[in-house]
Amino acid sequence: MSLGTLFATQQIRSVPPKAIIKHYGLDVKISDKEDPLYTKNFPIAKIPAFIGPKGLKLHEVIPITINLVQQAEENSPLLGKTQRDFIEILKWLSFTNSEVLVAFANAIKPIRGDVPFNKKVVEDNYNQLVKLSQIYENRLVNYTFLVGERLTLADVFSAALLVRPFENFFDAEWRKQYPNTARWFRTIVSLPILKDIVGDVPFIAKKIALVPANKEKKEQKSKEAAAPKKKQAAAPKAAAEVDDAPVEEKKPKHPLELLGKAANPLDNWKRVYSNEDTRPKAIPWFWENQWNPEEWSMWKLDYKYNEELEKTFMTNNQIGGFFARLSASTKYLFGCLVVYGVDNDNGITGAFLVRGQEYAPAFDVAPDWDTYNYTKLNPENPDDKKFIENMFAWDEPVIVNGEKKEIADGKVFK
Repeated sequence: MSLGTLFATQQIRSVPPKAIIKHYGLDVKISDKEDPLYTKNFPIAKIPAFIGPKGLKLHEVIPITINLVQQAEENSPLLGKTQRDFIEILKWLSFTNSEVLVAFANAIKPIRGDVPFNKKVVEDNYNQLVKLSQIYENRLVNYTFLVGERLTLADVFSAALLVRPFENFFDAEWRKQYPNTARWFRTIVSLPILKDIVGDVPFIAKKIALVPANKEKKEQKSKEAAAPKKKQAAAPKAAAEVDDAPVEEKKPKHPLELLGKAANPLDNWKRVYSNEDTRPKAIPWFWENQWNPEEWSMWKLDYKYNEELEKTFMTNNQIGGFFARLSASTKYLFGCLVVYGVDNDNGITGAFLVRGQEYAPAFDVAPDWDTYNYTKLNPENPDDKKFIENMFAWDEPVIVNGEKKEIADGKVFK
């Protein structure tokens, strides 16, 4: 008999229930936010969510995870030996979920460009995150685990939610300050119950800068440009050596310069797209005059963290920030990203024309380029061609997991 359906995404709060399901091999279906059953039963659109037998509906990660443990094993040691153990476990689950993870989210979102950047907000929340770390350290300086002397759900749940802080902020200096917490975290995420879900968590040498991601990259480039270049005195060369010396080739400013000029200049297409009606004139012109599969490729982009998006206008502003950070590749890219859905239940998708056959050289100029999934499109495939044309025109709904989603907004990169 099925134990129910878990609605989850790649959001870090989805990890604990996923880990319990996989570890115990529970008969629980895992679906996502596009499932009609989810949209019907969870209007507040919180992830994770769970529907079980006899009408059970849960929309908070802590009760969902505890329920799954109880279904998996009667009197599970993960929930402690005694009632006091269980209360202690609840304390750590609540602390990590409502205090630590919230401080992390409030620090990382402005850096990543998900919300407007405010230096004081970022620094205050980062400092709060570090301050909260002392709570773990105070416990783990004398104990192996958070509750008792054996693994409990407190350890599994807390370590799962700490993955993102370790990936971004908890660097070598932090680990030196909190060695017992670092030791505990490394132990827990190495256990099969979590490792099968989170994989190998990197221990970073230096935390990300507390500035917008695009600003950090620009400052680094400015420093490199301003650094004085050392000149070394060269030994005199014989005349023959001077004549035969190879001329040093000028390093290209952009890796795609190596491909040379395209037979069909991108600017021509950009002018047509800007000045002609999209469906009747611009799109036919694109296929007849611009598209050349030997020089260009088409790619679908999908944002990885749709579950974190809130208002549609904020999502559209986020696209604008991403486009600004792509500016170094303007000569090699044309594309559209759209916002589909409604407030608190929206996503980003789109199509890009890219010079060459690989997407990375064009997109990795933006520090947040890896927040998207990239799928190569084949215009010979009718479905792919239809998707491309819809992304250029914005006049039809987006199909997401078989469901139609209206386009709320979008931006053009040209």
